[in-house]
Parts: sequence; structure tokens; C-alpha cells
Amino acid sequence: MSFSSLVSDLAFRDNDQDERKSTISRSSPLSRGASYARSQASTTATSVSISGDISSQLHGGYCHPLARSWQAERQLTKSMLIYPLFVSDSSSEEFLIPSLPNQHRRSINKLVPHLEPLVRKGLRSVILFGVPLQAGTKDALGTAADDPKGPVISAIRLLRAKFPSLFIVADVCLCEYTSHGHCGILRDDGSLNNELSVDRISDVAMAYAEAGAHCVAPSDMNDGRIRAIKLKMIEAGIAHRVVLMSYAAKFSGCLYGPFRDAAGSCPAFGDRRCYQLPPGGRGLARRAIRRDIDEGADVIMVKPASAYLDIISDAKEIGRDLPISAYQVSGEFAMIHAGAKAGVFDLQDMMLESLNGILRAGASIIVSYYTPELLDILST
Repeated sequence: MSFSSLVSDLAFRDNDQDERKSTISRSSPLSRGASYARSQASTTATSVSISGDISSQLHGGYCHPLARSWQAERQLTKSMLIYPLFVSDSSSEEFLIPSLPNQHRRSINKLVPHLEPLVRKGLRSVILFGVPLQAGTKDALGTAADDPKGPVISAIRLLRAKFPSLFIVADVCLCEYTSHGHCGILRDDGSLNNELSVDRISDVAMAYAEAGAHCVAPSDMNDGRIRAIKLKMIEAGIAHRVVLMSYAAKFSGCLYGPFRDAAGSCPAFGDRRCYQLPPGGRGLARRAIRRDIDEGADVIMVKPASAYLDIISDAKEIGRDLPISAYQVSGEFAMIHAGAKAGVFDLQDMMLESLNGILRAGASIIVSYYTPELLDILST
């Protein structure tokens, strides 16, 4: 018997039973009304079944807040967040960054008081950016980047001692420490010397790892630096205990302005378009992601995030067995604040919407300046 025949037969039986019942209690208006309602309900359900429209009925699947949360492949949690910290070599500083709302650059002695309440609320990870402010610190080679008394190494040691459960990521770059503001060592013509830069960057990464960083994250975008760092860590016998997070797909653009104000890392001349990726270079980003995975990266990062959700998705496809991180950069953060201040949207709603978009694209780790606020919002 076909499905349509079965439905017709069942409908006939229902009608036949209704007729017999109505014969028994024909005198009751209530019975006649109930019989009519049952008949109509049966007819409606049957017509939906026959027409195949059941799959279009979606509202029931997300009618409750918990049911709505089940629709997300990833739930935003505190363990996904990495909080950026700007650490200076000043003796005592807590400087509000004008272009980066509610964010400060702090000296070493201000870090612990700032972080203590956040750690109590569930802060799990920070990423450190050193900001040398002392006169004469910067030079053409960025020699202060791995100074044992410099801001990053000092902060690593302090935070490891004060917060044993805090996961410490150290950004690895030379732009904050070079007199020219570029992310490596330059040739005489001003172009990037990739070979010398990789050797220098890998030495800095090793210094941070040996100081106690749980993770080193080279953001310089020099070709081959992941392989160089991995080989040096293997040779030193520490590759088994240090995470190597690659800024594999870091795009050039205009969203880094507030960060450069905070870190003092604006190039003295030119720009970074010859080593950071062009905004339209999706294929180039895919190649860079594959390369860094092959060179030994443990985590792949995409930066910026919101304008590059397709690249995050690509990274998850290519690196399906690796965690994917995304950096919601300073310009993204500042834009959301500016929009909320102008009354375009609610700050918290937009913050959460932007972060959930990043998660949906494929990231499972987010570097965000919103981390302190999120620690108050998220339950886990």
C-alpha cells in the first residue's frame, strides 16, 4: 500500500468512527463540536503530511533560550578568550590609550593589581606585547626584544609566579623594538631581509619560551619563521612544552591604528604591505596557512577577524585538526565602541554578535579586548 493510500484509508476510518460516535450522541451540540474539531485537525495534519511541509516548521526548535543555545556549533566560554596586555618598561605607568576605549598600557608593577580580580572571575589566558619607552632602547636590530630585564620577559616571570594557572602567550615581533618600526631587519634599500629577520625572531621566541611562556606567537610574517622556531625548540628540548601559535594569515590594512598608538610600533617610513597579506589575497592566505602547518605550527591565527570570516573558515577547513584562533583587533574593537556611542546599536549586543560570528566561522580561540567584560557576562 502506498503512503498516500494509507493516509486516505486512515482518514476514512477516522471519519467512519466520528460518524458512529455522532450517531450515538447526535443530540449533544458539544459532541458535534468536538467531532468537527477533531476532523479538522486530522485534515490539517494530513494535508501537511501529504504536501511535505513538515521540514519548514523551524520555530519549535529554537523557542526556548536553552534550545537556541543548542543551535550553535560552538558556545563562547571563558577558556576561549585571550586578553591582550600592553606592558611598558616605565617604572610606574597606567596610561589610558585614547584611541582604544578602556584599555591601558601598564608598567610591570601595575599588572598584578589589574589581573587579580580578572583571574578570580575566570581569566584563563593573556597575550603580552612589550612597549619600550625608555630613551635609547630602540635600534635597527631590535636588540631589546629579548632583554632579560625587558618588559616581556619580566612580565612572563612575574605572572608565572603570581598566577600559576594563567596561560601566558608572548607575541613575538620586532616592530616595537626597532628604530624603523618594521617587523624585522632591513636591507640598505629599506626592504625586509627575510633570512636575518627569521634568525632574530626565532632567537626572541626562544628567549620568551625559556623565560616560561606557555605559548610563543610570532606575528612578524617573515617567510619560514615557524620552521626556524620549531627547530630551535626541538634542539633545546622544549618543543614538548611550548605551544607555537602562528599568525599565519595576518592581513595589512587600516584596522591596526589604535594598537600602534598603544605599542608605539608605527613604521617610520613605508608600510608593511610587502610582508603582511593583501586584503584580497584569499589564495595567498590559504597557502600561508598550509605552509605554517607544514612547518610545525600548533595553532593557526587569522588577523583581523570580522572582515576575514571567510579566511577563518578556510583555516578551519585546511587545519581541521588544529585549533584556530582569531584576533579581534584594535580597530574592530574601536569601531564597535564608536557605533554604540553614536546610538547605532547596543554595545553588549554588538560585542556578542561579532564574537559569535567569529566562532561560527570556525575559530575556537579569540584574542579580544572585550575579555574583562565577557568575564562578567559568561557563566563558564
